[in-house]
Amino acid sequence: MARLPLSPRWRRRLKRLALLALTLGALAVGGFFTLAYTVPLPARLTVGDSVVVTWRDGTVAHVFLADDDRWRIAPADVDPAYVEALLRLEDKRFYSHPGVDGAAIARAVGLNLARGRRVSGASTLTMQLVRLLEPRPRTYRSKLIEAFRALQLELFLSKRQILHHYLRFVPYGRNVEGVEAAALTYFGHRADALTPAEIATLLAVPQGPRTRSPSARRAPVLRRARDDIAARLLAQGALHAVGQAADPAQVFAQVRGAPVPTSYRPFPRDLPHAARWLRAQANPRDRRLPTTLDRGLQRLAQARLTRGVDALSARGVQHGAVVIIDHTTGEVRALVGNPRFGAGPGQQIAAFATPRSSGSTLKPLIFARAIDRGRVLPGVAVPDVPQARAGWTPRNFDGRYAGVVRLDDALARSLNAPFVDLLADLGVPALLDDLHSLGVGPLAPADTYGLSAAVGGVALSPLALAGVYTALAGDGRFLGVRVRRDADRPAPRTLWGPGTAWLTRQVLRRRDRPDFPLRRAATGAPAAFHWKTGTSTGLRDAWAVGSGPRLTIAVWLGNLDNQPSPALVGAAAAGPLLFDLLEATATPADAAWVDARPSDLVTVAVCADTGWPVGPACPTHGEALAPAHAVAPVDPYHRWLTVDARTGEAVDPRCRGAQARARRSALVWPAAVRRTLTALGHPPAPLPAPAADCPPRLGGAPRVINPAPGEIVERIPGVPPRAQAVPLQADVDVPSGPLSWFVDDQPIGQAEADAPLFWPPTPGTHAVRVVDAAGRTGGATLVVR
Repeated sequence: MARLPLSPRWRRRLKRLALLALTLGALAVGGFFTLAYTVPLPARLTVGDSVVVTWRDGTVAHVFLADDDRWRIAPADVDPAYVEALLRLEDKRFYSHPGVDGAAIARAVGLNLARGRRVSGASTLTMQLVRLLEPRPRTYRSKLIEAFRALQLELFLSKRQILHHYLRFVPYGRNVEGVEAAALTYFGHRADALTPAEIATLLAVPQGPRTRSPSARRAPVLRRARDDIAARLLAQGALHAVGQAADPAQVFAQVRGAPVPTSYRPFPRDLPHAARWLRAQANPRDRRLPTTLDRGLQRLAQARLTRGVDALSARGVQHGAVVIIDHTTGEVRALVGNPRFGAGPGQQIAAFATPRSSGSTLKPLIFARAIDRGRVLPGVAVPDVPQARAGWTPRNFDGRYAGVVRLDDALARSLNAPFVDLLADLGVPALLDDLHSLGVGPLAPADTYGLSAAVGGVALSPLALAGVYTALAGDGRFLGVRVRRDADRPAPRTLWGPGTAWLTRQVLRRRDRPDFPLRRAATGAPAAFHWKTGTSTGLRDAWAVGSGPRLTIAVWLGNLDNQPSPALVGAAAAGPLLFDLLEATATPADAAWVDARPSDLVTVAVCADTGWPVGPACPTHGEALAPAHAVAPVDPYHRWLTVDARTGEAVDPRCRGAQARARRSALVWPAAVRRTLTALGHPPAPLPAPAADCPPRLGGAPRVINPAPGEIVERIPGVPPRAQAVPLQADVDVPSGPLSWFVDDQPIGQAEADAPLFWPPTPGTHAVRVVDAAGRTGGATLVVR
């Protein structure tokens, strides 16, 4: 049949219609792009999700509510089987349509007209996301807005981003949103590995959260919906088998046999202190905080700390902390911030990150540095005597002094006076440099701490102190301390040689657990752990820190309001808890471990009765281990004395005379040591008396030890000056006769080197001077108010 040609009139009309259509289309497209770029994207897209803290194995340890008080976890590694099933069920052409599926709309309109009611929808996953972000009444106007918003989302977001946001916001009843949060509260695990029954459940609930969310009453409804969805997906080949089930019938039987959730499980909240501390340290954009913490060790440490503090609570101890670090990697395995979160004042504070007086716990660092720098050997004899320094008198814990003691014994017994002397020799900046290298900071200037840094003047947190001790366990190498698995691993630092660390560990192994000190003798158990305790001044902090073959553990007990308690003694309170943890975490491999002697140690000859390397006057010799790179100076206490062969008096060899002379080796202790030994009833062997006409000039000038440098004396009004007399006392290397004392160049009197001279004070600033028989002078300044 021949086609009739259009009349010119109709041709003009069709051209006008085509032009109008093109114009309207261009205006529509232009309007859409104008609106799309003008109207902001839905604000909920940027709302923060729940912060999730995970264990070292990736399982969830702690979940916080999201910024809008919902449980919503950003999806990560969602099971691909779930994603495939979701797209098959909700939006088969998700990756091909622009946000609105024209084919689905046509199909839905046809079905709904044919049935005379609404039996099918045409919402794409993108349009569903729009409804989740901006809920509206179900009207045609709302549908148009949703279509615009869906096109807008597709314009600015990738398909992957749209799917990501859908998985974030899909509703699961109550205030639970997102497939990750739903899997956690429905099934108790993440959404990275789901069974067919769990997939079908997670697809069924969002279709009707009010009627299908978990409850015993709604369980039949949820079960029917789940089974129906599973059947539909199996028919499409979109639900895969688990275990031995291979064909759809077996998979469907597996689904039908699985129970449906009937309640919401509590979200994990296993790290109340550590999680809050980590969140405060993290970038606000970080919503997933992967840690190195071990679930088993964390729970063990929490239980043991709670039991330990409960046992001491009647004696006024309320708080505590435990830190466990794998010193072979530097990774933290447990962080316990207090016995119970929120159960009483201060319990919400993360005590593991709270600086406290470190007590005696830094003495091993001073010991190690002195050995590594060639200042001492472990077994050298050192003074243990009362002393006054700038108005401060360091005392041993029991108030007693031995006069002289081996340095390793001083460390094992945690004596204070010898380590104050040792730090004075090393210098406080040296200790602070080591602490800085061990990750401790920020630290105040050295003069802020003074020599009290040796006995608790430096405040450290349990986490920092545990990190310090990892270097001791790691042969002098510090690997850093990591709590986040995604944190950069710092470059290792070497503080001491392996031999120095080994020598220090041997000293710290001498004592067994304090509540069973004779266990090794009774059982023959090896010394597997090296450890140290600390007690702060005023009985406010009890510390115990030590290591086994793999783990370093720090325990702190105390009160965060600084209330003292007689129970807060490191060995008695924290020591047993430390051993409980070290023994509970030990493995069979740890039992077979041997701390072999490093190759950088050499054997040196030492003086048998002082432990110092042999000097020319040393009468008997022994052996000791020392780092090959730094051997201590020769024995400072054995000296050759020149004596008059007839009288036995000590003389200066430079004196002229015809008398016969002889050389004698003598053990010459400082005057303070002689005083202390004499007071203890163990006076040292007497030295030859100095010859009156030719006293020996041994050692240096006398040193004023009282008044201490910078000391200020406050006079009490109404009390006679003689009743407030100030003892003037000096120390000398070798006695050579009485000492003469002067105040403001006025003579006060004479006294033997081992005895004080008392002076009634007068107000003002005074120059105190002491002169020995050889004319050598020492001095100090004293302020009297």
